[in-house]
Amino acid sequence: MDATEFEVFVAEVRRRLARAFVAAYGAERGAEALSEALAVAWERSDEIAAMENPVGYLYRVGQSRSRPRRRVEAARFPAPTDIGLPDVEPDLPRALGMLTERQRVCVALVHAFGWSHREAAELLDLSPSSVQNHVERGLRRLRTELGVTPRA
Repeated sequence: MDATEFEVFVAEVRRRLARAFVAAYGAERGAEALSEALAVAWERSDEIAAMENPVGYLYRVGQSRSRPRRRVEAARFPAPTDIGLPDVEPDLPRALGMLTERQRVCVALVHAFGWSHREAAELLDLSPSSVQNHVERGLRRLRTELGVTPRA
């Protein structure tokens, strides 16, 4: 892959990876994971170009090369008003921090970023039904944490 092809590749995948990493780890570790993934993409561009799921591979690289932490602290997520989101539940960042990493990533990708279960599954190397399960469990936990009762 030459430099121009690499630039095109990065333009296509950077935003998807950034959103997934921030959803999983918060802004600081998410940026670190993205940097690590893109560095590996540059180092191994020819290998990655031949892969069936290069974005999924780079997601795993970012996971393994960024600093490991057991749980993202809710304080790492910016307050909705700090990033210009009006009318968002103020306790949402804390509640998101209570989810497992998989639940948080699946809920964020599907509900916040509008990805299909298939798209999220491809990135995370899961089946679409696993993504659906993580989304359902995550939403159930969010409702519990926020004291919301589902509509009848």
